[in-house]
This record gives sequence, C-alpha cells and structure tokens, in this order.
Amino acid sequence: MEDCIFCKIIKKEIPSEIVYEDEEIIAFKDINPAAPIHILVIPKKHISSIIDMKKEDEATIGRIYSIINKIAEDIGIKEKGFRVILNCGEDGGQEVKHIHFHLLAGKKLGQKIV
Repeated sequence: MEDCIFCKIIKKEIPSEIVYEDEEIIAFKDINPAAPIHILVIPKKHISSIIDMKKEDEATIGRIYSIINKIAEDIGIKEKGFRVILNCGEDGGQEVKHIHFHLLAGKKLGQKIV
C-alpha cells in the first residue's frame, strides 16, 4: 500500500527506531508511546486488519507472539510483565490500517480489561 505509514517504515522511507527485524516481521518504538515502553510489532506483508488475514498469513501472525516474547526477554520486561494489544477496525481503535500489535510495559498498567 503506497500510503501506508507502516509500509513506508518497512521500506525505510520513514525513519524509525527498530528493535527487531527479520524477513517477515519488524518491530519498532511507537513515536507516541502510551507507556514507558511501547513497541509496535508488525508483519512486513501488508494486511489491513485481523479480519483481512488469509490462511497463508496464520504462521506469520502466530510467529509475532514468539517475537514479542523474544523482545520482552531482550529488553528485560519478561519477568515483570507486559501487555499486548491488537486493535481491529474503527470501533476497536485501529488508527493505521496495517495489522499491528502494541507491546506495552515499563510501569504498572491500568485495570484488567477482562
């Protein structure tokens, strides 16, 4: 997608502070953090949202959770804990139409949602 900000980050057209990258997945610090640690983890393939995911995307999306665990361990937040959020659609709070997982940590986060 030509106008997708995350696709531009993937192509290195927009600078970002990358914390993890491989052939399928990239993770970078959010420029408007909602917590002291706020990292976005995304597939490099453009998928608009979880509802647009195809069967062939399942392995990559599942692997994102393993990458989140690796990042949490690498930056030292695995023991104290963290939150992972995936917003879907306008009512779900999704602002960028490229599936992305928010990794939040670095302070005691608010009340449990569930």
